Amino acid sequence: MYFDLTDEQQAIKSTAHDFLGARFKSERLREIAAGESGFDESGWKEMAELGWAGLALPEEWGGQGLGIVDLAVLFEEMGHVCAPSPLLSNTIAGLAIAAAGSDEQKERWLRPLAEGELRGTPALFDAGHPVEIGKFAMTAESDGDAVVLNGEKTLVMDAASAGFFLVATADGHRHIVESGAGGVTVIPEESIDPTRRLSSVRFEGVRPEATLPGAGEDYIPVFLRACVALAAESTGLAQRALEMSVAYAKDRQQFGRPIGAYQAVSHRCAQMLLETENSRSAVYGAAWAADAEPESLPLAAAMAKAYASDAGWRVPDAAIQVHGGIGFTWEHDLHFFLKRGRANAASLGDAKWHRERVADAVLAGETAPASS
Repeated sequence: MYFDLTDEQQAIKSTAHDFLGARFKSERLREIAAGESGFDESGWKEMAELGWAGLALPEEWGGQGLGIVDLAVLFEEMGHVCAPSPLLSNTIAGLAIAAAGSDEQKERWLRPLAEGELRGTPALFDAGHPVEIGKFAMTAESDGDAVVLNGEKTLVMDAASAGFFLVATADGHRHIVESGAGGVTVIPEESIDPTRRLSSVRFEGVRPEATLPGAGEDYIPVFLRACVALAAESTGLAQRALEMSVAYAKDRQQFGRPIGAYQAVSHRCAQMLLETENSRSAVYGAAWAADAEPESLPLAAAMAKAYASDAGWRVPDAAIQVHGGIGFTWEHDLHFFLKRGRANAASLGDAKWHRERVADAVLAGETAPASS
């Protein structure tokens, strides 16, 4: 199959590359990473003006109505600069409401989210319990006709800047809880990646604003598309680390020759190129499946996330080796890319988890992994 980006997708890529490269230069990236919130409000407003907040969300609810290939194009460029932005968490929340919300809920929550006026984030995993995709411990307690939430969610992305949380419970439902609601406490947590902040969120007798009617398997398409977006970001991380390494190998000289002339360096760069290009192929294959052949998406998304999970940190790790001593210092930017790559590899199922799903499906002669 021949695949290439359309003119519109090329325009998205070019615009994103130029904007993000100018907005998140090294100095600004470090400033945001060292800041208390880890968030760039002015940068977010500009992204919203570009339509990125609702890029893959339905036009009828304020989004751009574009596909997952377009989303992958954008997130690859986000990874290229290791952008500190709540775009990923906001996109996942938007896709979930679009997939499983009522029309009334979409008007109330999805439209302002798609237009960039409101930000949301998923709150999925329970503190004190193993992280298992699709399995949650928090119960939705009944109080007459109302629902009450008690417990603590962990690994919540961008919680400090979110307007609402999409809270998962054991019955498979998602509940919308405003961040300023009584009984909600956001607790910042240490993370390997200072450019994407994680928090724990405690819920004590909290009554959600709304409960989405969808449940369980209704969210599998959302999960798969989120995996593709995250894999695209990891591919962007790998691409940037590769570019930095090639430039350094051409410039740095030892014994009167560029270090790239030596096989120990050139072979490492060649392997980095191989992993980056293979990751990109897997990502765009999965993104195409999401738009054109949804029945093949589960297998394609698992393969893309598995491969990109490894490439997203292995290529920056190899780049540090190419750079030698300077690559290990705090002053060099490579550690940001390595840390984001490591964090992405562990998010939404690690490479081992996704490979097991692929293996189970192939051995069973199926076209898709079993649902989680």
